Amino acid sequence: MKTSVSITRLFLVAIVGLMTTVSIGQTRPKIKKADKIYDRFSFIDAREIYMQVIEKGYSSPQLYQNLADTYYFNGQYEDAAKYYDQLLEIFPNEDYPDPLAADYYFRAAQSAKSMGDFERADELMMLYSENGGDSLIVKNYMDSKNYLEDIRANAKDFNVNAVGINTDGSDFVSSFYGDQLLFASTSNGTGAKVYEWTNDGFLDLYIADIDENGELSNARALPGEVNSPYHESSTALSADGKTLYFTRNNVVEGKKKYGSDKTLTLKLFRARMQESGSWGEVERLELEGDEKSVSFAHPTLSLDGKRLYFASDREGTYGASDIWYVSINDDGSFGSPVNLGPKINTGARESFPFISNENILYFSGDGHPGLGGMDVFFTELDAGGMPTSIENMGEPVNSGLDDFGFIIDPEKRMAYVSSNRSGSAGSLSDDIYFLKFCEVTIAGSVANQETGAYIEGATVTLLDANNQVIATTVTDISGRYTFGDILGCDETYLVRANFEGCDPQERLVQTPKESQIMEVPVLLPCDPCPADDLGCRLSLQPIYFDFDKDYIRPDAEIELAKILSALNEYPQLIIHIESHTDSRGDDLYNEDLSERRAQSTMKWLIDQGVDPGRLSAKGYGEYQLTNRCGNGSDCTEEEHQLNRRSMFIIQN
Repeated sequence: MKTSVSITRLFLVAIVGLMTTVSIGQTRPKIKKADKIYDRFSFIDAREIYMQVIEKGYSSPQLYQNLADTYYFNGQYEDAAKYYDQLLEIFPNEDYPDPLAADYYFRAAQSAKSMGDFERADELMMLYSENGGDSLIVKNYMDSKNYLEDIRANAKDFNVNAVGINTDGSDFVSSFYGDQLLFASTSNGTGAKVYEWTNDGFLDLYIADIDENGELSNARALPGEVNSPYHESSTALSADGKTLYFTRNNVVEGKKKYGSDKTLTLKLFRARMQESGSWGEVERLELEGDEKSVSFAHPTLSLDGKRLYFASDREGTYGASDIWYVSINDDGSFGSPVNLGPKINTGARESFPFISNENILYFSGDGHPGLGGMDVFFTELDAGGMPTSIENMGEPVNSGLDDFGFIIDPEKRMAYVSSNRSGSAGSLSDDIYFLKFCEVTIAGSVANQETGAYIEGATVTLLDANNQVIATTVTDISGRYTFGDILGCDETYLVRANFEGCDPQERLVQTPKESQIMEVPVLLPCDPCPADDLGCRLSLQPIYFDFDKDYIRPDAEIELAKILSALNEYPQLIIHIESHTDSRGDDLYNEDLSERRAQSTMKWLIDQGVDPGRLSAKGYGEYQLTNRCGNGSDCTEEEHQLNRRSMFIIQN
């Protein structure tokens, strides 16, 4: 096994001269203004000012950090990559000796990946590692550079367990049989003789029940005339359940037909379901090129049932065995065999094809790069039923020994594979393994970092290790979000949360190797006061009203005096007054009551000399309650009081 990882060392160039050609005094006010806008999370507006400063020749780490982030957090990765690169070109140097935070290398790498610049991403991930990046993320990324590690990473979404029906002999998967499983086994078969090749019994076909956890039980022989004194294995059941294709030794009417190498060759047979529920009318398929020295085996059907795929060493085969197909005619006869070609077939062995209900062809072979022995591979079939790209299923489907007979039902989230890997019931015999989909759920809450209050309506985005969006959701009334049924084990994900008035935050998540629900809370640093909420900005409490009244109380005059002071200090200030009622009383009456409260609030300010043109007021009735105290509630008078209020909102 040979591994090779080539990482190019990043060459940083410090552009110091630019920083001395511009007057700091000329640019500092603009930068300060942009930073203030950035801190309010108005990234687009901040970006415009940052760009003006850069165009005048000024640069600094903080400037490029903020500018790049304005693009990154808006999903504009090409521009983000440009400015993260410029950040790294001036950092570090003697003026900025402290190391850059690792997250900037990660964001830069993610941005580079989104542009397809994986070499640059590799360099940045090395810097991410060197500057204290998360060790698990670094390990996964570096492992993906290795070809064999890439193979092993292809199928990390399974947990593998040997099934309980395995015997000391050979047992391997044949096909699904409705809600049951067909499998082949050498134990307790109808064959009285020993198969000399393995010194084991001959294979017969059995049925087993599948429980909700994928475990197999109640194994019994397939009823009918399919099993014989010789080998039967590898089946394909028609969609209507009335026709069974299977593999059997080439024995016709008790006469054995040997191949040129003196082995008992394999042929394809077909059986029909009888009224009794057993299988009968067994016939050998008459296929073109079917000579006695040629084997045909391992049938599987296309999704429409009009093609039969199989393995054969017939004339035209590239290696020891290839995967072929024939068309099934309306009268049950077959067309000429078609080789699936060199994309899938090699000079070695390709066999055990299986087509899933997602039109993916799985097969076993040893001609494509693998982990040793026969490996399971897969390829999506095109519209013509031919293979596209070939990929290795990786560990744990594959091992260092033989792995074959893979079948999968994606809808039921279950799969099985046969293997002689270490741990088989019989010493290195073929056994059946259940592949449980390894499913991870990422869930959590989004909360205000300052107050701890859960945030309803926050946008939460899940991204993969290549910064590609997988899913987006919105937090519920309890601030909760959930991502499930789409996540794999031992994978790297990025959880990003956004909410208006809050700084976007990310959580890097490394999922475990076992199925699990992961709790990933996100705390958002939030501006305690919305920019247009004067009451909050001045630490002003709402003014309150007595039940069914609209006059200004003495305690309200104290708060109104603060508003008056702000209006006098800022001559351009224009405010809007919003007034409300509690839920008690008629809806229309409360609309009128809230409007009277709005007008009395505005009148108090006008009476103190405020220009009426700087004020507006509106009543909102009982439609914007601050608590649970709706119609028919059992709230206290103190709780109802919180809804009888006037608020002050900046208009300009």
